[in-house]
Amino acid sequence: MGDLGHTAGVSQIDPLPGLVGFAVALRAAGVACGPERVRGYLAAVDLLDLADVTQVYWAGRLTLCSEPDDLPRYDSAFHAWFTGDTPRAIRPTRDPRPKRGHIAALVAGSSADGESAVQIDPLASSAEVLRHRDISDLTAAERAHLREMIDLLRPEPPQRPAVRWRPNRRGRVDERRTLRMMRATGGEPMRIARKRRASKPRRVVLLVDVSGSMTPYADALLRFAHAMARRAPTEVFTLGTRLTRLTRQLRQRDPEQALTGAARAVPDFAGGTRLGETLRAFLDRWGQRGVARQAVVVLFSDGWERGDPSLLAAQMARLSRLAYRVFWVNPHAGSPVYQPVQSGIAVALPHIDRLLAGHSVATLDLLLREVRRA
Repeated sequence: MGDLGHTAGVSQIDPLPGLVGFAVALRAAGVACGPERVRGYLAAVDLLDLADVTQVYWAGRLTLCSEPDDLPRYDSAFHAWFTGDTPRAIRPTRDPRPKRGHIAALVAGSSADGESAVQIDPLASSAEVLRHRDISDLTAAERAHLREMIDLLRPEPPQRPAVRWRPNRRGRVDERRTLRMMRATGGEPMRIARKRRASKPRRVVLLVDVSGSMTPYADALLRFAHAMARRAPTEVFTLGTRLTRLTRQLRQRDPEQALTGAARAVPDFAGGTRLGETLRAFLDRWGQRGVARQAVVVLFSDGWERGDPSLLAAQMARLSRLAYRVFWVNPHAGSPVYQPVQSGIAVALPHIDRLLAGHSVATLDLLLREVRRA
């Protein structure tokens, strides 16, 4: 039984051996949780209350599982580890159906035979509901949980062909390598070397509207931008009554420090909206010089424009000619009755590749997949 399963109280023992032992048992069950995921699991548990078994369960599920097939294996391993079964009894399973799990209590007062348990399925459904909830409707406690969910996102940048070539089993014939190998065999072409063009990450540019109408979503969107800037070649700008570059502030490791630095740098937070003028400033100073060239540009805005809509249309046309893909993320687009009739979004529609919703964690995760496929 794992060290966390003892009923003496988690404060009287060192929980580290039990947590690491559970990760080893989980790997034996067929879940590919490497050292990076285990370190993330331990870091997450360090911020939680070990007396709350549900927090320990979700910390492991969010950090140790990487694909849907891992979920039933994780539930089975967690149940086995914390209810008295030894890790040796855990075997990989091919059953794709999620198992109904129970978690033994981690605090003093639980029964010695591990009968005290908590149902997992209601917790899973509540977290899934929160993923689809509109960010503007969340309570303070739900927003705190939302921040943790955004921090756990793992963006992967889109790829683009590089100038250099690399050896590959398929592709074009590599004449130089083939001739070098022929010299070693007396001039006989025993094997044909091939090569393919290498790839490198494509730049992503995030333009975040921080006007008054976007205030309920601004914090979550900047946290999303921080997750992108930390793990991918990303440039971040805010749009309001003026243009502000936040790339340097959002590359800090700690999300709270990054958001604090961003808040200090933005002078027009919750102000007006002049998308056309700020977008023109971005293109004149940054985009035309290379930041937006062949990049994936994501503009977060509800489309309310107080300036001249024709100016915004002209700048969106410039942006579409420079960028590789242009996505417009509108938090209101997730509503089934939404119509893109706002002045800004109406003139921008002909120049964007996709109009996406960005009102929840689920829609932000969908945006990550769209960016990765670009």
